[in-house]
Amino acid sequence: SPTSPQHDFHKFSSDKEKVDQLQEELLRTQLKYQRMLERLEKENKELRKVVLQKDDKGIHQRKVKKSLIDMYSEVLDVLSDYDANYNTQDHLPRVVVVGDQSAGKTSVLEMIAQARIFPRGSGEMMTRSPVKVTLSEGPHHVAMFKDSGREFDLTKEEDLAALRREIELRMRKSVKEGQTVSSETISLSVKGPGIQRMVLVDLPGVISTVTTGMASDTKDTIFSISKAYMQNPNAIILCIQDGSVDAERSIVTDLVSQMDPHGKRTIFVLTKVDLAEKNLASPSRIQQIIEGKLFPMKALGYFAVVTGKGNLSGESIDSIKDYEEEFFQSSRLLRDGMLKAHQVTTKNLSLAVSDCFWKMVRESVEQQADVFKASRFNLETEWKNNYPRLRELDRNELFEKAKNEILDEVISLSQVTPQHWEAILQKKLWERVSTHVIENIYLPAAQTMDSGTFNTTVDIKLKQWTDKQLPHKALEVAWETLQEEFARFMAEYKGKDQDDIFDKLKEAVKDEGIKRHKWNERALDSLRVIQHNALEDRSITDKPQWDAAIQFMEETLQSRLKDTESVIKDMVGPNWKQRWLNWQNRTPDQHIRNETKNELERLLKLHDDHTAYLANDEVTTVRKNLEGRGVEVDPVLIKDTWHQLYRRHFLQKALSHCNLCKRGFYYYQRHFVDAELECNDVVLFWRIQRMLVITANTLRQQLTNTEVRRMEKNVKEVLDDFGEDMEKKTHLITGRRVQLAEDLSKTPKHFHSRTLWTQNIQLNVKLLSNLVSKRTVLQI
Repeated sequence: SPTSPQHDFHKFSSDKEKVDQLQEELLRTQLKYQRMLERLEKENKELRKVVLQKDDKGIHQRKVKKSLIDMYSEVLDVLSDYDANYNTQDHLPRVVVVGDQSAGKTSVLEMIAQARIFPRGSGEMMTRSPVKVTLSEGPHHVAMFKDSGREFDLTKEEDLAALRREIELRMRKSVKEGQTVSSETISLSVKGPGIQRMVLVDLPGVISTVTTGMASDTKDTIFSISKAYMQNPNAIILCIQDGSVDAERSIVTDLVSQMDPHGKRTIFVLTKVDLAEKNLASPSRIQQIIEGKLFPMKALGYFAVVTGKGNLSGESIDSIKDYEEEFFQSSRLLRDGMLKAHQVTTKNLSLAVSDCFWKMVRESVEQQADVFKASRFNLETEWKNNYPRLRELDRNELFEKAKNEILDEVISLSQVTPQHWEAILQKKLWERVSTHVIENIYLPAAQTMDSGTFNTTVDIKLKQWTDKQLPHKALEVAWETLQEEFARFMAEYKGKDQDDIFDKLKEAVKDEGIKRHKWNERALDSLRVIQHNALEDRSITDKPQWDAAIQFMEETLQSRLKDTESVIKDMVGPNWKQRWLNWQNRTPDQHIRNETKNELERLLKLHDDHTAYLANDEVTTVRKNLEGRGVEVDPVLIKDTWHQLYRRHFLQKALSHCNLCKRGFYYYQRHFVDAELECNDVVLFWRIQRMLVITANTLRQQLTNTEVRRMEKNVKEVLDDFGEDMEKKTHLITGRRVQLAEDLSKTPKHFHSRTLWTQNIQLNVKLLSNLVSKRTVLQI
């Protein structure tokens, strides 16, 4: 039946009273559970502190074990340095705290860290460089820089003041001259009971205008730093906005919207809500902001917090927490349902950010594990196809293998027999001095045609040679022999299935070892005395020594005669047989030389005992004879041709004399007195031969007793130096095979249950979810 308007009004009023009673009942229930949760969390915090302190041995003696978050933070530090050096960027999660200047950004971070750790200033820019804060739970509330062993006790005001001064000092040091802000990161860890585990990076506040005293590029630099951190696809953006000012004045929301347009990794935080509620005529504006309806920026979650008591400064974190809780309990924003209970207080914000952080860490590590598995498979496949029989040795392992091979090769020097050393030293020394002996000692003396003059000339020249040149030549030969033997052993070792990837390294080690080796020249004087005594001795004791000297002389003279005949052949050109068979012709110069040679040979036949030099009248006679046959010749050419012809004539006669001296040992024993045969030249070659033997023996002793060991020591030092120089190893051990092995060594081989990292992360997420689940009771 129809009812009167008055009846309907009374019924509506009655229903409204019931709704109001239900809302008050719900709010009382909500507050009841909130207090219950706070009490349980407080008890849990005390219990956790007791557990953490169970094995504690005092604040000064306790052992600090690295937690998962500490290790994760160290990885970020290393990657941060790597990014700075190589202009790359990692994609590991961290919480990036951005906001307008003086929006309360640093205060939010301090509330999460539960300590006033940052320097403060009235309206002045205080955050001048990124500060990475690693938060973790621990029995004591302490802070520490990553590069310092000092521990700041955050329960003591003097330590807090010292920490703030140190942070400010580090910030100012990081800023280059002429700049206002720096991109250099300051790393700080904070531990304490009940602190949520996460890594946050506090960035300089975004500004709209460059004021007096700032560098002209300050605004752009801050934008650049902020973008560099926010563009990481796994970075959680904690966007801080000042609730006490108009939202339209904020710059940071547009910047965050550009970097994360869909809001998939952004958490929005409205600060100074107490001032906002007090100053705003319409509290629903705060509701619009928290619901993400006032401006187009999207976010995963929206939070309202209070991080201070108006304009008061210096208040403690605990007093601000109490003030914040009291404010929201009495605030009409919560009472009228404009804000939900899980959207308010820094405690709920901290839990939400930590939950989001570890979820992001877990997902990114799982993605990275898949990437590593695919990369590992590709690398292993390439290795199997290209190097099926070789082990996967990275650059350091290859260096150690090469080092052992080189040391084996160097040690082989000490196994060279004395006979080998002496034979090669004697041979090389004679090759080095033979020209001097023949050209400057033997020939000038022998061409005197007088035994007394021969012996006098030989003794004088041998003395001069020994005093000035011979010892130095001998040491040069010994040093070169050591180098060549070292190189020979390395080359022989190379033939024994040696890896050619070591060639560049071995060559560098050899060169550097030789470069560092300084021959001990203190033995120079003693060697000179030994050589002088050897050359002074003329005592051939038996026939075998005599025969050996004759053989040595004969081989030497034959070698010189062969060289001389080769020179003459080049001078006169091909003979008639070569011209006929090979269709070769003489040049005009060779024709003149040949005619000159024929004329000089007739002169030698007439004067078999001719001296080494032509007289001027003889040159004139030869020239006129040649002109009579139509050959114009220069006197210089005649003398040059004579020199080679006489040299050949003399060597032929010397060889004939050498053959006669094979039976001259009997005359030598009688000192060639009243003898028809004199063999002083044989005695000279015996003296030279004996000097070679004694010198080789002396040098061999110095090599085996001193120089080889010093060479081994030098090579070991070179290898040790190269081993500590990564740049040198990278330069000397190169190739696709090396790079492939390096990549394989850096890529994890096994990924059981998404790696141990993921297991630890999942455990942390599970612990966090237990706390979050309690909070959902209120949301329901």
